[in-house]
Amino acid sequence: MVLQAKMIVYSSKSSKGTLFPVRSMLVFFIALFGFYVCYFSFTQITLENEEEEMNGAEERTNVLCKRPSEIPYEQMQYVHFPRPMSYDRGECECTPVRFFVIVSMQRSGSGWFETLLNSHPNVSSNGEIFSVRERREDIASILWTLDKLYDLDWHTSAAKNECTAAFGLKWMLNQGLMDYPDEIVDYLIKKGVMVIFLFRRNTLRRLVSVLANDHDKKTKQLNGTHKAHVHSQEEAEILARFKPEVDVSSLIPSMRSAEQSMDACLRRFRATRRMILYYEDVIRDDNALSRVQEFLGLPVRRLSSRHVKIHTSPLPDLVDNWEDVRRTLKPTEFARLLDG
Repeated sequence: MVLQAKMIVYSSKSSKGTLFPVRSMLVFFIALFGFYVCYFSFTQITLENEEEEMNGAEERTNVLCKRPSEIPYEQMQYVHFPRPMSYDRGECECTPVRFFVIVSMQRSGSGWFETLLNSHPNVSSNGEIFSVRERREDIASILWTLDKLYDLDWHTSAAKNECTAAFGLKWMLNQGLMDYPDEIVDYLIKKGVMVIFLFRRNTLRRLVSVLANDHDKKTKQLNGTHKAHVHSQEEAEILARFKPEVDVSSLIPSMRSAEQSMDACLRRFRATRRMILYYEDVIRDDNALSRVQEFLGLPVRRLSSRHVKIHTSPLPDLVDNWEDVRRTLKPTEFARLLDG
C-alpha cells in the first residue's frame, strides 16, 4: 500500500513535469503568431503610406476635382488639374486643362495660327520659348523648362491664368526639338501633352517667305524696325515690294531638306496624341479651326487674328528670277508647286 501510494505520487509529479514544456511551447507559438500579425499589419500600413506619398498630390486633386464624366476614358490622361505655385486658380481650380505643343517650321503660318488660338478666352499659347538658347542647351534644360511651363508657372502676355483650359507653346524644328526626339516624345506621352503639327505643303512659297524675312532682318524696312508679322495692310504692302532672288543651284536640295525634316518629325513623334494640319488647309477649310478646338477639348468659338498676310500675289510676281526658278523645278517632282 505504501509502495502504491509512492508510485501514485511519483506518477502525478511526472505528469506535471511533462505538461510544463507543452504549455511553454503553446505560449511561445501564440506570442510568435501575435508578432507576425503585428508585423504584417505594420508592413501593410507602411506600404499604403508610401503609395499615398507617391501619389499624394494627384489623389488630393481627384478628391477635390472630379474628372468630367463626358470625357472618354482613353482621353483621361490628357486632362489635368495643375496647381501653380505663383498664383491661385481660385474658382477655376477644377477647370480641366489640356497641355499642347504646336510643332512647326519658320514661315509656315505658325505665328498667325497661334494668335488665332490665343483669341479663344480659354487658351494660352506662350510662343517660341525655346528660341532662347539656354533653355535648350541640353535635355535637362528642355525638360526643366517644360515642367515649369506645364505647371502653369510660365507667365507671358498670352497667359489667361485662372481659367485656362488649354495651355502650351510653339516649338520650331530647329529649336532643339529634333536633337532629343526620343526623350521629348517620352516626356510628352507621360505628361499627357497633345501635339499639333502645322506645316506648309508649298515649300517653294515658304522659301520665298524665308528669304524675304531674312532681307528685312538686315534692312529693317518699316521705320528701322524688323517685323516678322504685320498688323496693317500698309505694312504688308511695303514688305511685299521686295522680290528675293532665289539661288537655283541650292533650290532643290533646300526644298528636299525641308520636306525630309517634316517627314522625319512626323515619323519620330507618331506615338504621341497628335493632329496634323497644313497652312493651306487652315486657310481654305472653314471647319479646320473648329476641329482644332474640339481636339483640345474646348468650346468652339469664332477665332480671329490681327495678322495681315504679306505675300498674297502669285509666285511669278514674288520672285526676282522667276524664269530661272521655273526652269529648274519644271522637270522635277516640285513642278506641282509652281502654280501654288
